[in-house]
Amino acid sequence: MNPSTRKISRRRFLEGSAAGISAFSIVPRHVLGMGQTPPSEELGGALIGCGGQGPGTVGGMGSGIRMIAFCDVDRRRVENAAKRFGAKDVYTDFRKLLERPDIDVVAIATHPGWHPLTSIAAMEAGKDVLCEKPMSRFIAEGRAVVEAAKRYGRIFQIGTYGRFNASRDPKQILIHKIMASGLLKECQAVHIKRGGLKVAEWSGMVRYEVSDPGDREWDLYCGPAPLRPFHAHRFGGTHRGYWDYEGGGLADMAQHHFDPINWVYAKDATSPVQVEASAPPAHPEACGMWGWVELRYADGLTFVMDSDEWGDRYDRQTERDVRLEDLSPIDQQKIREMPDPEPLVGFAEAVKTRQQPGGHAEAAHRTATLMHLANIAIRTGRKITYDPKKEQILGDAEANRLVNQPMRAPWRVV
Repeated sequence: MNPSTRKISRRRFLEGSAAGISAFSIVPRHVLGMGQTPPSEELGGALIGCGGQGPGTVGGMGSGIRMIAFCDVDRRRVENAAKRFGAKDVYTDFRKLLERPDIDVVAIATHPGWHPLTSIAAMEAGKDVLCEKPMSRFIAEGRAVVEAAKRYGRIFQIGTYGRFNASRDPKQILIHKIMASGLLKECQAVHIKRGGLKVAEWSGMVRYEVSDPGDREWDLYCGPAPLRPFHAHRFGGTHRGYWDYEGGGLADMAQHHFDPINWVYAKDATSPVQVEASAPPAHPEACGMWGWVELRYADGLTFVMDSDEWGDRYDRQTERDVRLEDLSPIDQQKIREMPDPEPLVGFAEAVKTRQQPGGHAEAAHRTATLMHLANIAIRTGRKITYDPKKEQILGDAEANRLVNQPMRAPWRVV
């Protein structure tokens, strides 16, 4: 973050929304069941990033929110979005938007290279955040988002919702209880995701002609990423094909798929310890093809991403669920007597009650870490060993540099 922005937003945070740190905040009376909310008591909402996903992200915030401000580096796009929602205030620089004291909640739908920085800035400014997936571009900045949510007492929810469905499924609840109980010391389960990861679709271009960005604030769009010449394929949905902004189809789709799986197997507080990939040599700028990635946890649980788009299909292990029969008869009875987990809380309810939402920052970070570790194994072409507590790759300095990547000045996470 720009230091001057950090100073302004911290002052506003202390003067305005500091109550969030003490575990409660003033909320509109409709959230307490006291009838229709007058316009003067609605929460003020804003959208940062008005591309194709933006309106859907706004919808994920729920009711009781009046959208009053929009921000995008493309002026035409931000004006169209504001018009759609009946708002008049538009910005091309998110820092100006976050200075407004009448904004309570922010939806973020920029390219992922901006997700952590804008999330942290919004929370520092006293706003609650609904952020699109993937949560981050590399591991260390995801951890910075987690710490910011704690530090400023704000609500953070990732824009994927599969875990809410999984948490209502009796079979998935049983697996979750077994895994969360700690009774299963050695896990033989193997979860394989085959296909649906849009590898070729979201691959980058290695040769292209540069052009003029037009009305777009291209420097600000690139932000913490290297300032490269503009080409239309780097803007909009196809940004996914470049390491500067995201991590290919893997990063785009895997958080959707593995977010509920992480909940089912109770892995929201840890990460795999060994990762191995089958892939051709990676391009330094453009995301490309890969075959499969195998991620193994310390307890033996294995997740597999099989692209089904390059090379041989994954056949090293066969898929297997966790079973009640994996436990001793005594431990099986303990599981039967365990209460079901509490229902997960959505973003709107979390904002009202100050409870942690289902897709909170730590859970979102751990799911995003799966994708980042997979991409690191693909990019280096080596098996990697990871420490989930230190969040570092062991014995491989080159691979570990991808855990905490440099940002273009003056941008940085704190």
